[in-house]
Amino acid sequence: MNVAVIGAAGWVGRAVLENFAGRHVVRAFDYNPEAWAAYRKFHGNWEGEKVYGDISRFADVRSVLEGMDAVVNLAAYFGEGEAPEDDPSPFLINVKGMWNILESARQLNLVRIVQMGSCVVKHPDGVFLSSNVRSEEGDLYGITKRLQEEVCRQYHDAYGVSTIIFRPCSIGDSRLGITRDGRPARGGISWVCRHDLAEACHLAVTSDIDFDIMHTASHPDADNYCNVARSREILGLEYKGYFPE
Repeated sequence: MNVAVIGAAGWVGRAVLENFAGRHVVRAFDYNPEAWAAYRKFHGNWEGEKVYGDISRFADVRSVLEGMDAVVNLAAYFGEGEAPEDDPSPFLINVKGMWNILESARQLNLVRIVQMGSCVVKHPDGVFLSSNVRSEEGDLYGITKRLQEEVCRQYHDAYGVSTIIFRPCSIGDSRLGITRDGRPARGGISWVCRHDLAEACHLAVTSDIDFDIMHTASHPDADNYCNVARSREILGLEYKGYFPE
């Protein structure tokens, strides 16, 4: 399939590019050429098609999706920098960017959207987290990630846009034993390997599932707290990453 990967130069993005090699024709989208520097020491240079632009600009997003069959959105703004009250970036990137992708996909008749969301594994009130149960999110990043889910739900209900959303919590690299900022990845039920997420994206792109939201976590005890089993049973994802505690 022809797949646009948005946020391709990032922590999960580089794992997705590695996973998609020889399986899909990829168009990689990120903000600027400097974005590739962050993880070049682990992956070297990527020589496929690259497009640069601003996810908050509709024209940039629509352009990168033209001629594609599917899109994987990995772009996220975590809220570093300015005070949250004065920083519009979380809304422009996480929410407006999500709308740009969905509306562009609708106009261009893409067959699949894969969205990398975010969610805790254990609900603070002990509620089992299914696809229809939201975790309690009070910070700006968490709120905008919940809003992404709602926009995806609305587009599916209104237009039938086929979408799979993943809910990872702590994303590490089990092969390197590190987090995205290079620190040792400690064990626990919340962790998932970025290479498992990359395989999940491949399975989602090729799936005929109409709409679903799936938790992703490597630890077997995570099944007691959230619907991570669904990613194995419905999508066929096999978790291979392991983070010793």
